[in-house]
Amino acid sequence: MTITPPALSVFETLESEVRSYCRGWPAVFDRAQGARLTDEDGHSYLDFFAGAGSLNYGHNNPVLKRALIDYIERDGITHGLDMATTAKRAFLDTFQNVVLRPRDLPYKVMFPGPTGTNAVESALKLARKVKGRESVVSFTNAFHGMSLGSLAVTGNAFKRAGAGIPLVHGTPMPFDNYFDGQVPDFLWFERLLEDQGSGLNKPAAVIVETVQGEGGINVARAEWLRALQDLCHRQDMLLIVDDIQMGCGRTGGFFSFEEAGITPDIVTLSKSISGYGLPMALCLFKPELDIWEPGEHNGTFRGNNPAFVTAAAALDAYWADGQMEKQTLARGEQVEQTMLAICGEHDTARFRGRGLVWGLEFDDPTRASAVCARAFQLGLLLETSGPQSEVVKLLPPLTITPEELDEGLRTLARAVRETA
Repeated sequence: MTITPPALSVFETLESEVRSYCRGWPAVFDRAQGARLTDEDGHSYLDFFAGAGSLNYGHNNPVLKRALIDYIERDGITHGLDMATTAKRAFLDTFQNVVLRPRDLPYKVMFPGPTGTNAVESALKLARKVKGRESVVSFTNAFHGMSLGSLAVTGNAFKRAGAGIPLVHGTPMPFDNYFDGQVPDFLWFERLLEDQGSGLNKPAAVIVETVQGEGGINVARAEWLRALQDLCHRQDMLLIVDDIQMGCGRTGGFFSFEEAGITPDIVTLSKSISGYGLPMALCLFKPELDIWEPGEHNGTFRGNNPAFVTAAAALDAYWADGQMEKQTLARGEQVEQTMLAICGEHDTARFRGRGLVWGLEFDDPTRASAVCARAFQLGLLLETSGPQSEVVKLLPPLTITPEELDEGLRTLARAVRETA
């Protein structure tokens, strides 16, 4: 298939230069279903990006769409601030019964606003309020959002520079394997904490992604995460896990930290928690941390009732019986076999990942962009990640069929060969 880029006149003349994804995918998309999008000229594309992880159940999932249409047609509440509604009650009941109780997680649920960075901002604010300290530790190559508090704990220099003001009260530490195994885990971090002359203010919390999606698909080992939790407990710091992109089943379990057997003090969720791609975010925290005053943190769009409806439907449909985790891990093995074959054919390539998030990196950091560009020409949507966009990022819907996954992986392998 040969794709001819369309005339994007109104997008180029009226829309801001800040737009990004559309530059790599010069098409005008019109319809989508499952793992496929169709542009206005009728070209079909397999989607291995899934709304940056917001569409774990695919585009226009029929089960979720039916629930949403029924709710809208009966004039269900659309905008509800933080008022009690039947849609919110149904979601909270379902979330407690399907997600929290089976995992013995005691969390309270906060609706901080519609996006991931809203959830992170609320987590940081709460941690500082609870501990009475300002400093928060994050990790190299972390990404936590584009608002100022989130940027302060984000590693990417380009994104940080966009703030235009100093980003304070955040201190980066080395992520797992940052020194290629040459330095014991947390040696630097713990030394700074214990040395009264280190200059490190006592942190209120540590915020971490178990898999750094935007940072280059850097996967933390389970033992590293357990050691981090232990360090936080010993040093009276709260542990915040940012599960915005890697939660909701992306790595296998509903939460990405389940494999490590840890229980974070605070967890942030967004992206696929609504199931349908509707804006929705959660901040979860242990009950003893719930010291908010009424209205101390709020937002006009934290009561997105249509998102509550699709979120409850997604949990009922995909998480009530434990099959989604098994399916995701099986699909992940399918990806891993292709990655092994690609890296066996191209000795300048290497890969890493978990569940259905994978990264393919090359010695030449410009190669990833070339692979993604060629994949688009062949009808496959891929994005890059990493500080130099040096990693090809695979993020297909969890509901993708084995046949569709195989088709996309064959297209990826072809794109790698044709850009060698």
